[in-house]
Amino acid sequence: MENNKSVFTIMNDEGKEIECEVLFTFDSDETKKSYIVYTDNTTDETGSTKVYASIYDPSGQDATLQPIESEKEWLVIENILSSIQTKMDSEHNGENN
Repeated sequence: MENNKSVFTIMNDEGKEIECEVLFTFDSDETKKSYIVYTDNTTDETGSTKVYASIYDPSGQDATLQPIESEKEWLVIENILSSIQTKMDSEHNGENN
């Protein structure tokens, strides 16, 4: 099976390179921005995979990820993540029935 994971490297606050996996990207009609949602495949204290989101330039002209600073933008992202989680849960539960 072919591995279609899209990965990129970021630099953390200590200057260490961290490989991240792209989960998905999307454009928001509401905010008129493009977002990237990704993980470094680490987990938090509850065992959940850590997921991050940033604003990015889909043209690739600017490779810098920009922070999401408004509550409105976070709500858009959280709603999408919640929808994806609900869909994954229902697909997983359907497989077990």
